[in-house]
Amino acid sequence: MPQIELTPAQRKEHRSAAHHLDPVVMIGSDGLTPAVMKEADGALRSHGLIKIRVFVDDRHARDEMLGRLADELSAAPIQHIGKLLVLWRPLPPKEKKADEDRKPGPREVKILKQTRPGQRPEVKILKVMGNQRLTPGGKIKRAKKPTQRSVKKGPVR
Repeated sequence: MPQIELTPAQRKEHRSAAHHLDPVVMIGSDGLTPAVMKEADGALRSHGLIKIRVFVDDRHARDEMLGRLADELSAAPIQHIGKLLVLWRPLPPKEKKADEDRKPGPREVKILKQTRPGQRPEVKILKVMGNQRLTPGGKIKRAKKPTQRSVKKGPVR
């Protein structure tokens, strides 16, 4: 599997996104073992952008490891700085399960609240759950349940 080719602008963007990341895979003195490759593949599958720490002093060996990781995992080599390697691979699309019996979730409602005349209204975003309603004053209340009537009083007219 060939490695992914990126433009310098894309590489720069991924390099800046990887700045705050911690290494998730460590390569010891044994080098690239199948277990290390499996861990790196799993990390790329779940995160997309990963840092790998290599505990080998030889820079040429680290360059070879970066190239081999990128080729075998079909990823893009982003950066090699010191003993850290950065790899990127696009995340696979997640499969969504269609739950037909599922009810709608919470909805977000924007409320404009006038603070003082002549000033912009304050915008509040509220999350309204399924069993709640929004009052004209902008407050959230539980939805009214239908009132129960006594059987003795007869049918509702």
